[in-house]
Amino acid sequence: MARSSRKKDTVAAARRPEVRLPPLVPYDGKGLEPDGDYDGLRFDGTDLADGSGRGGRFMDCVLDGCALDRTDLVRARFIDSVLTGVRGVGTDLAEASLRDVEMTDARLGGVQLHGAVLERVLVRGGKIDYLNLRKARLKDVVFEGCVLSEPDFGEAHLVRVEFRDCALKRADFSSVRMESVDLRTVAELDIARGVERLSGAVISPAQLMELAPAFVAQIGVRVEA
Repeated sequence: MARSSRKKDTVAAARRPEVRLPPLVPYDGKGLEPDGDYDGLRFDGTDLADGSGRGGRFMDCVLDGCALDRTDLVRARFIDSVLTGVRGVGTDLAEASLRDVEMTDARLGGVQLHGAVLERVLVRGGKIDYLNLRKARLKDVVFEGCVLSEPDFGEAHLVRVEFRDCALKRADFSSVRMESVDLRTVAELDIARGVERLSGAVISPAQLMELAPAFVAQIGVRVEA
């Protein structure tokens, strides 16, 4: 006799980064250099504002309390690195690559990550305003306990991405592609655009009720008493 029960489908969990840093050397340089190599360094409160590390490679590095205002990090690569308490407005990480990276308690605004590739990245705590992830590729990424104000995921591809106990305010999911995206524990889920692109995401029953008016409006259904 065939079994009548089936195993309940579950969303695939994101793989978190496992950063194991070697003994680090304090960074004693005066600033960044385009296409520079930074290996095993600790940037402790370094003012990198208005600097250019375009195309640079940061491997086994810690950036702790650094200023990143208008810092040019276009196409930079961060590998096995930790960013703690970084702050700044207008940081440019367009087309950058982040792999096995932990970012904790960041205070950033207007961060450009369009066209970037994020793999095994954890963003925990802090607040990021106007995060631009248009056309970015996110795989095994976790946003945990942070506030994302008006993030732009337009045309991005999200695979195994988790939003845990965080706030998504006025999020733009226009033309996004999602696979195993977990939104169930989002504390505040406010979608400005792209609610119709949530295919591939998992939401909670309570979130379904909150999003029902947007879903109804999207398919053109009128609800009248």
